[in-house]
Amino acid sequence: TCAEMAAVPLGFNIDAPRWDQSTFVGRLKHFLNITDPRTVLVPEEELDRAKALVEGCRAGLVPPGSSQEQLLYAKKLYDSAFHPDSGEKMNLIGRMSFQVPGGMALTGCMLQFYRTVPAVVFWQWVNQSFNAIVNYTNRNAASPISLRQIGVAYVTATGTALATAVGLNLYTKRAPPLLARWVPFAAVAAANCVNIPMMRQQEIINGVMVTDRDNNELGHSRRAAAKGIAQVVVSRITMAAPGMIILPIIMERLERFPFMQRIRVLHGPLQVLLCGGL
Repeated sequence: TCAEMAAVPLGFNIDAPRWDQSTFVGRLKHFLNITDPRTVLVPEEELDRAKALVEGCRAGLVPPGSSQEQLLYAKKLYDSAFHPDSGEKMNLIGRMSFQVPGGMALTGCMLQFYRTVPAVVFWQWVNQSFNAIVNYTNRNAASPISLRQIGVAYVTATGTALATAVGLNLYTKRAPPLLARWVPFAAVAAANCVNIPMMRQQEIINGVMVTDRDNNELGHSRRAAAKGIAQVVVSRITMAAPGMIILPIIMERLERFPFMQRIRVLHGPLQVLLCGGL
C-alpha cells in the first residue's frame, strides 16, 4: 500500500476495487471503467508511466504529491492495456477497450455487405481474424497454448463461419430479404461455438486454478474451465444478438423510405452507429 505517503489517504490499496464487486452495478461500473474506449487513444509512453506508477504504488513508492485520483487513473490505464495475469502490454486490437469501436465497425460491415458471396467471405474472415486476436491476447497466461493450436483454432473457426455464411447465403436467395440479413449472426454464433473452446483448449485439458475467498490455491478444475468457457460462448453470442438481430429489422424498414434509397452511401455508417446504440 501507499499508507506512508502524505498525499495518499491512509490505507489506500491500488488493487482494491473502487466499487462493490458483490453487486451488479458495482461490477458494471468496474468493467465500464477498464473498457473505456478513450483509453485506446492514450500514447504508449503514458501507458508505460501508468504501469510504473501502479507497480511503484504496490511497493509503497509513489512520486511526492501523487493524488488518489492520479493513482486511480493510472490503475485504469494499467487495467485497460496490460494483461491481468502476465502484466505484459497487450496489442491494441486485443484490448477490451478496443472492443466497442472495433466490434461496431465489424458488425456494421458484416450487416451491410451480406448480399454477395465474396463480400460475405471477406467480412467473416476479417471478423474471425479479429476474434482470434482478441481470444489469444486475453488467454489465460497460466494455460499456455502453442502456435499450432492457435492456427488450428483460427482455421477451424474461420472455416465454420465461412461455411455457415456461404451456405445460408445461397439458401436464402429465394427466401424473404430479412432472412438473408440474419445470416451474419448465424455465422458469428456458429464460429463462437468453435473459436473460444479451441483457443482455450489447454484450460479444458489441464483445468484452471481454483482459489478460496482468501486467494489460497485449492487445485486445478477441468469442470470449472468447461463451465467458464461455456459461459463465455453464451455471453459472446448474447452480446451480438441485439445488434445483429434487431438492426436488420430496423434497416429493412428504413430502406423502404425514398431518401434512404437515394443516399445508399449512408447505409454502412448508419449501421455502424446503430450497432453501438444497440
